[in-house]
Amino acid sequence: MKNFLLILCLFPSILIQAQTKSPVFVEAWMTTFDRSELFTKNEKSADFGDSSHRGRYGSTIIIDDNHQMQTIDGFGFALTGGSAELMMKMNPKERSKLINELFRTDGDNIGVSYIRLTIGASDLNSFVFSYNDLKDGETDLKLEKFNLSQDLLDVIPVMKEILAVNPKIRIMASPWSAPAWMKTNNIIKAGNLKKEYYSVYALYFVKYIEAMAEHGIIIDAVTVQNEPLNSNNTPSMQMLAKDQKEFIRDHLGPAFQKANIKTKIVLFDHNLDRIDYPLSILNDPEAAKFVDGSGFHHYGGDFSAMSLLHTAYPEKNLYFTEQMVIEKPGTQTIDIAAQVKRLIIGATQNWSRNVILWNFAADPQNDPHTDDGGCTMCQGAVTIDGDKVSRNLAYYTIAHASKFVRPGSYRIHSTQKGEKVVSLTEDEERRGSGDVRMAVYENYDILPNVAFKTPEGKIVLIVANDSFSSYSFRVQYNGQFAYLRLSPGAVGTYIW
Repeated sequence: MKNFLLILCLFPSILIQAQTKSPVFVEAWMTTFDRSELFTKNEKSADFGDSSHRGRYGSTIIIDDNHQMQTIDGFGFALTGGSAELMMKMNPKERSKLINELFRTDGDNIGVSYIRLTIGASDLNSFVFSYNDLKDGETDLKLEKFNLSQDLLDVIPVMKEILAVNPKIRIMASPWSAPAWMKTNNIIKAGNLKKEYYSVYALYFVKYIEAMAEHGIIIDAVTVQNEPLNSNNTPSMQMLAKDQKEFIRDHLGPAFQKANIKTKIVLFDHNLDRIDYPLSILNDPEAAKFVDGSGFHHYGGDFSAMSLLHTAYPEKNLYFTEQMVIEKPGTQTIDIAAQVKRLIIGATQNWSRNVILWNFAADPQNDPHTDDGGCTMCQGAVTIDGDKVSRNLAYYTIAHASKFVRPGSYRIHSTQKGEKVVSLTEDEERRGSGDVRMAVYENYDILPNVAFKTPEGKIVLIVANDSFSSYSFRVQYNGQFAYLRLSPGAVGTYIW
């Protein structure tokens, strides 16, 4: 008996059939490759404990909610200045309808729970600006001319409407560049932050957080620099790891401490192929003490890098802060399985607390954006054409998680591809003796999936069928089974 219990401890995925309990209904929301269902509630779902199809074969995804991992902060998009500009041009009634659809969780609304703002302009603004633009040759070391400028016309009004719908939404903010007069090249594109202005730029962050708070917009976290190793955007600014370490350790961290700023500091905010960058900063204990965690994009590298960083510094959080997801307008199919597998499943299975896509909205021409380095192909989650709104691939990718995996949920164990599983069966030659036979095998036909437990105690399982065939599988939870099926290229979110 002792050996039997040891096996249970070593292998969380155990195939043991329990006594049938009262059926538990599984709610399902589906998106299919042929667009016949687009985040649609499926009325023909399944019950746990239903034994009518017990003879059907299929792989088993075993859910273990005793195995708890990272807490989830939310899923959402970047509210760029360009997105807010388009929304402010809408009829107020239509804008309100869009905001309710995006941020409420009732009905068919998708419940976006995380927003990324830009500190000053990004490359998806109509033009470049900072909150402290000066004439050539001028400086403002006390930032007496600091003001929120353009944001007062678009981002802040839109944020106030969003907060009226969801006052608890989590907000991260990221700069694309320091004001030009603080930089080595004195322009908004490329260049570096001058050493003599490190303390001034730290004050710039403090003033931004305090100014937004005056409008009721609480910034939960800031990243120090968007894509610090990419100087091709307008705006942009290079910030090498050694410079970001010095800036955080000697200036930004102490400035937040002095001003009693509780906003989290997130370092890096760039691609998964350069985890040497955050590792080198976290290796400095004086810098690391100010750092909440690291942010990543997936324009390069592999999501497993996040798990490597988690292994090295498990006390530091991980965030997925940006990814552009686009599709050709008018396409008859939707590549939903690949994106949910990559971004929702891939990021959270590798310890990310959130997933933020780039960005909320653009017009049919993917405008607005800046000249000389603005993104010309960055499609929004929604396309806004006057008051007309259409929904794109990024919208449905986030919807499959945001509506049900609410902030405060946590990831739980679910069977993954290649995972070793123990099968225990009664010894057929000694029936009734209590003897069992054991077999160990590896799962190779498990669909990509991730599972969560919500603050209300519900289980949410997201599954992507990235194959070219229909796929039958079963879900085991607390000894009961539910039998499910996904068409090729489909995604299902299952809740019970």
